[in-house]
Amino acid sequence: MTASIASVHGRQIFDSRGRPTVEVEVRLADGSTGWAAVPSGASTGRNEVHELRDGDASAFDGLGVLRAVSHVNSELGQAVLGKDALDQARLDALLRDVDGTAGYSRLGANAVLGVSLAACRAAAMHLRRPLFAHIADMGGIGAPLLPMPMVNILSGGAHARNGMDFQDFLVIPAAATTYGAAVHMVAAIRTAADRLMTAHGLTTLLADEGGLSPGYRSAHEALNLLMEAIVEAGFVPGEHVAIALDVAASELLESPGLYRFKREGRTRNTDEMIELIAQLVSTYPIVSVEDPLDQEDWDGWKRLTHRLSNLQIVGDDLFTTNPARIRSGIAQGVANAVLVKVNQIGTLTAALEAIGTARAAGYRCVISARSGETEDPFIADLAVGTASGQIKIGSFRSSERLSKYNQLIRIEESVGRFAGRDVLAPRRSAGAAI
Repeated sequence: MTASIASVHGRQIFDSRGRPTVEVEVRLADGSTGWAAVPSGASTGRNEVHELRDGDASAFDGLGVLRAVSHVNSELGQAVLGKDALDQARLDALLRDVDGTAGYSRLGANAVLGVSLAACRAAAMHLRRPLFAHIADMGGIGAPLLPMPMVNILSGGAHARNGMDFQDFLVIPAAATTYGAAVHMVAAIRTAADRLMTAHGLTTLLADEGGLSPGYRSAHEALNLLMEAIVEAGFVPGEHVAIALDVAASELLESPGLYRFKREGRTRNTDEMIELIAQLVSTYPIVSVEDPLDQEDWDGWKRLTHRLSNLQIVGDDLFTTNPARIRSGIAQGVANAVLVKVNQIGTLTAALEAIGTARAAGYRCVISARSGETEDPFIADLAVGTASGQIKIGSFRSSERLSKYNQLIRIEESVGRFAGRDVLAPRRSAGAAI
């Protein structure tokens, strides 16, 4: 039976923050159907593709997506009717051409991405292949791989109404040898952190991605609590569990080269930011730092990458899953890992190009969710199918996060390979080695 697209339908649904977002269904001529729900970010890079919102203040504070949905049900849907869903690259190129702008500013990247991902899922259904296996086939990945989770425990920044200056303090269950064991470890640490915060008289209300937000003034205070939670859960920091940071430094930028730490009541320049990260890495078992400097501070990124060369240094706002920006970073020796958010670049094909570009240069890839998520577990299959080795979903709370963790549990029943600690950067600083 043919895999040609017979119908496309979009609708407005709601994400984990109660904000409208786009959902798309694609049906093929043989009846195979795929769907996709598009996430949305809070801490966003300036170079992300355009998310189209209605701007009608009388409906959802202007955040409605009915215009994007109408584009799915008209121009985009009509353009792909009869097209082969098995040819993802050609389909995505057509979607890009129909929009006709560099960043999907006309029809909206949220509309385009919904069609792209739904068509991919429909194609997998047509082939009677698991989604991760279809993605692996598209990318020439012979051996899919279950990713090591990087899990928010404490949150600040844009994810927690700026309750702490740094955006996220995360754990990586480095000693886990299976995905199931990794989930068990992070769940225990998350529970221990909740218990400790209650004992310390701190609020346990949740941030956007399910992390706890104690409102500490300094990163040291948050990291000390995180270390205490790891021990409370029965693990040894640096031996069983590593720590990752998401600084989201662009959110702290006050002026070029100057960062405002509101909770601490001080500013830091680029050199002081580099010194702060180096000091934290020397004190705690930190193996990964995301966006430690502003997205346009290329010179600072070069100096930080050179100084902390054995640390995993992840570009999110810096790269925005954009192959051209990734190539620029590679040429300049900036960072050594890429955070991959499909909605930053607009189509699955472009995201796969970003992953391939990073991998060819020896950069690691971390597949990531957004702060405004849905129950769609697509990124779980994407992480396995591309064998990226790492995934950052959010905390071990809330259905929009657990849908991805649970999908990986299902996939584990048929995929035995788990990334393990080999995906992590070696530590160069004092303390137990990862």
